[in-house]
Amino acid sequence: MAQEHSSKQYDLDLEALRSRVLEMGGLVESQILAAVNGLAAGDNRVLEQVITDDHRVNAMEVSIDTDCSHLIARRQPTAGDLRMVLAVIKIVTDLERVGDEAAKIARLGKQGHALARTPLAAVKHMGGIGIGMLRKALDALARLDTVAAAAIIREDVEIDEEFRAIVRQLITFMMEDPRTISQAIDILWIAKAIERIGDHSKNMAEQVIYVVKGTDVRHISVEQVEREALG
Repeated sequence: MAQEHSSKQYDLDLEALRSRVLEMGGLVESQILAAVNGLAAGDNRVLEQVITDDHRVNAMEVSIDTDCSHLIARRQPTAGDLRMVLAVIKIVTDLERVGDEAAKIARLGKQGHALARTPLAAVKHMGGIGIGMLRKALDALARLDTVAAAAIIREDVEIDEEFRAIVRQLITFMMEDPRTISQAIDILWIAKAIERIGDHSKNMAEQVIYVVKGTDVRHISVEQVEREALG
């Protein structure tokens, strides 16, 4: 009876851990959305709030890492449970870095340059892809859906191509009018931050496949990942 009670508590502890990761993910998603929208609207008040709230993301990472350490020490998880705890540790690191990228976008947006509207529209579109990737990665984690996770990994190719297109556009702007160089560089760094958000979302998706399949799918082709996810 005591063993059954302990087992139920263990399951609750693991589920609580995953719930806290999803809560942190929701906060990070709102940070990116606010940063991209604040940038597009030129709203410094919103951008300042994104920067101010970054400490909340950092605090959640530290807290969840501590919970993982305690769970490993108390429960000594094995097999799938251990994979879940290890994946959580890596996922919260990615989420914290996504929060950093949101704060970076906000800081660049506050610098006061009159950002060119045409490439900025492309950046906003790219931001929508990045936010969508993060949202889908969190949903894949919630449902432990390897097929959805593999689709996110393929989508990372799309956001990389969007970044390259923006770079080409910015080069044209700078060649046509050297006075745009300063603002073009700001937009370039913003686009790079969004591209990194896609990378972190991809990392999270890889961890979902690791939890479910027990296979490390980092550094292999998208086609191999898809075969593993469907297998």
